[in-house]
Amino acid sequence: MASDYTEILQRLCHHLKKFCEPNVEITPETDLINQLAIDSVKLLNLIMEIEDEFDISVPLNALADVQTVHELANLIHRIKYTEQ
Repeated sequence: MASDYTEILQRLCHHLKKFCEPNVEITPETDLINQLAIDSVKLLNLIMEIEDEFDISVPLNALADVQTVHELANLIHRIKYTEQ
């Protein structure tokens, strides 16, 4: 799981960099809303990119509990590897 999670985290951070200022450091603890200023429109665009990248479908209600990059990576990992 660790290597799968690490790969997901790296790919997710790559996508997140498109949505924030260039000098912002993204870590697993980074808050998507407060630190990266991901609003609802950016979030929907991000989710579409994630769905394409990982070939998954992310239910919007699953995002209610996601606040950090780590939590989003865990959600992607759970959908990709345990809900098939």
